[in-house]
Amino acid sequence: MSVDFLLKNCNLPDGRSGVDIAIAAGRIAAISPALDVQAGQTVDAAGQLVAPPFIDAHFHMDSTLSYGQPRVNRSGTLLEGIALWGELKPTLTQDALVKRALAYCDWAAARGLLAIRSHVDVCDPRLLAVEALLHVRDRVRPYIDLQLVAFPQDGVLRAPGALANLTRALDMGVDVVGGIPHFERTMQDGAESVRVLCELAAERGLRVDMHCDESDDPLSRHIETLAYHTQRLGLQGRVTGSHLTSMHSMDNYYVSKLIPLIAESGVAVIANPLINITLQGRHDSYPKRRGMTRVPELLAAGVPVAFGHDCVMDPWYSLGSADMLEVAHMGLHVAQMTGQDAMRACFQAVTETPARILGLDETGLAVGKRADLVLLQARDPVEALRLRATRLLVMRAGQIIASTPPATTTLHLEGRPAAVSFLSAGGSTPC
Repeated sequence: MSVDFLLKNCNLPDGRSGVDIAIAAGRIAAISPALDVQAGQTVDAAGQLVAPPFIDAHFHMDSTLSYGQPRVNRSGTLLEGIALWGELKPTLTQDALVKRALAYCDWAAARGLLAIRSHVDVCDPRLLAVEALLHVRDRVRPYIDLQLVAFPQDGVLRAPGALANLTRALDMGVDVVGGIPHFERTMQDGAESVRVLCELAAERGLRVDMHCDESDDPLSRHIETLAYHTQRLGLQGRVTGSHLTSMHSMDNYYVSKLIPLIAESGVAVIANPLINITLQGRHDSYPKRRGMTRVPELLAAGVPVAFGHDCVMDPWYSLGSADMLEVAHMGLHVAQMTGQDAMRACFQAVTETPARILGLDETGLAVGKRADLVLLQARDPVEALRLRATRLLVMRAGQIIASTPPATTTLHLEGRPAAVSFLSAGGSTPC
């Protein structure tokens, strides 16, 4: 057999080692030890990890890289961030939105982040951000799958014209129906917004991704309503509840009922570790809540849970660099998921699980899938998380789109080795 590209001696996330991956016509042609093929190009992975691409299941590309405009969020709170975004919106231009988004997509490609679900605010009647990100989606399609969510930042019932704007955005080609029920004027309006938006998605055959209960209020329970309408309308497998930070503050008895309801409804969950722990608990002194939803308990119930970056250098968060390993690294610490299987689940939360949630059927390490791969300077997923491993090669449809030299350090210490390696001797699994 003749192929275009051969990656030899790879370790895979499922624990297989010494595996070769053959790529032909942009797809994975074979995965097996010691493949006997003729390849146009061969790279020896030397026992390092080859993973599917990283996927960000929750992001805001319309606001990214806008930090400091029109001013800095001095309190660091969610509400000041929303207020700042409201001040910035009237000054936005399509050119600036496109320029920032394309710059971020460059960062993403370099990090092996090849699929992003981005919420885009539809409360500006000009829909400038929608037009800009639709343009960006087309520009980056050769190397990034950009999925857009029509997001009524100011509340679909609360903001004048928001429902009409959201419908227009869907007509323009936005992929997913979004919402923010906890930001409506009343609990009842929030529940009504969930009903209206889920019915709209059902009518159009679209997916749903709601900012749901992004609050420290244990009585913010719109996820229950979302699960109900998902079942009522037959939307199982197409609905996601993002954030769910109120679950951090709910009493255990109620959660013991809620999590099985979520699992039964087929609703997926997206946590945003960096942002959840930064914005939540702001009204606490000590003990101080950290706000991230109950990831281990949801996973134990069979609920798909992915991690999102949410924000990078915008009114809500001044840090970030499109590194989903940083997101997962924080997630495993906050959720106290430090067992071997739990850490691997955190790696899956930025690779395999969001691929399923977003419906990216082309993505994955299997024969016939599109050859989107990342070669990491690590031997297994846990080591990749520990080191936030260098992306040695990033491949899209069988083509190398980014490469980074290995991270190396030279020591100048008498009597010590000249080079230091942070890789463990046999990978990160204990003997």
